[in-house]
Amino acid sequence: MIEGLAAIYIFMLAGFTGYEIISKVPVILHTPLMSGSNFVHGIVLVGAMFALGIAETTTQQVIGFIAVLLGAGNAVGGYVVTERMLEMFNPSKEKTKGEES
Repeated sequence: MIEGLAAIYIFMLAGFTGYEIISKVPVILHTPLMSGSNFVHGIVLVGAMFALGIAETTTQQVIGFIAVLLGAGNAVGGYVVTERMLEMFNPSKEKTKGEES
């Protein structure tokens, strides 16, 4: 019982700390921060796969499978968003053609 409460406490503390840190980041640094967090999401995905690999009961396997799905979606989604944000800084081909004429 105490282990469960400690896990909930750590989860809430991590959520609060993450919110406070992210809210203080200037807008210009969001792209580099997103790239760095994608690295962390990859590590979380590896941890979820490891937990799924050592799961013994059906409940543990279901929770591990959901963790792997959510971790993979989070990592892939982070890379997609980062790519789209970086595309905003590239000059478009239509503007380049118009400027050359």
